[in-house]
Amino acid sequence: MNYWLLKSEPNTYSIDDLANEEKKRTSWDGVRNYQARNHMRDMKNGDLCFFYHSSCPEPGIAGVVKIVRQAYPDHTAFDPDDHHYDPKSNPDDPRWFMVDVRIVRKFARIITLRELRKHAAKALSGMVLLRRGNRLSVTPVTKKQWDHIMSLV
Repeated sequence: MNYWLLKSEPNTYSIDDLANEEKKRTSWDGVRNYQARNHMRDMKNGDLCFFYHSSCPEPGIAGVVKIVRQAYPDHTAFDPDDHHYDPKSNPDDPRWFMVDVRIVRKFARIITLRELRKHAAKALSGMVLLRRGNRLSVTPVTKKQWDHIMSLV
């Protein structure tokens, strides 16, 4: 099993939105960065991901989701009416992919970025999220990092 971190702006789609979905499941679409896309293609069913709220007053980890469908072509790239449309994307040779996730757990509190940074020197050393200038919406998390963050819950 692998571990990941998925970022979403809560005013666009939050963990509460996912928790309120009838099936508690959604597609993780609209990723338009090649490195993040490659991470998504590496995801396997059963992998666990932190659900991270970004670009908000208090960014941080809001809960855990599970990969329930491995990477498949992101249909939003082919739809000219969708804001994720990519005119260079082709259904016969897809450039962009998405995965499906299901909520596992919403945390009682957000594990804030500020709190995570306090652990950056030791337990969370090397965590991609904490690297200066990182803007990727999909990043890997090591088992050691995962376990430490889960101990903060």
